[in-house]
Amino acid sequence: MTRKNPMPDLLRHWREAVPDDRLAHLIRDVARAQMRALQLRLAEHDVSFGHWTFLRILWLKDGLTQRELSELAGVMEPTTFAAVKAMEQMGLVERRQLAGNRKNMHVFLTRAGRALEKKLVPLAEEVNHVSVAGSTEAQLQAMRQFLLLMLENLAADASGPSSSEPH
Repeated sequence: MTRKNPMPDLLRHWREAVPDDRLAHLIRDVARAQMRALQLRLAEHDVSFGHWTFLRILWLKDGLTQRELSELAGVMEPTTFAAVKAMEQMGLVERRQLAGNRKNMHVFLTRAGRALEKKLVPLAEEVNHVSVAGSTEAQLQAMRQFLLLMLENLAADASGPSSSEPH
């Protein structure tokens, strides 16, 4: 069964129905479209988007505890446990305790998990290139600066709505 591509309806929605809708909704829809494009590419390598998230973190810092991995991924520990267990069965990671610390379980990439970096990172880069096709370097830099400003404003707001004024 072939799934209908939701993008034409989504584009029509943004261009015609609600062109001035909240920015948060537009950002969410762009992020979902990028994730969907990456999921399609990852599926060709039998890697789920959830596993991609953990692999990316481990490629940067291998040997994290499951708790640290949960915090960095922004998910609950049971979610991390299930994903790590599945990735272990796939031969991508191994869990082990470090000498002198029987309490924490650390997650390490296997050779196969490490090797996926060279295959999967270019797929994410491809999605990024596809999503910004037709834009100029100046537009990309302005967008990055604007999104960073939004993050800064929201980080300041997270410490209390009245604690700081937006930039």
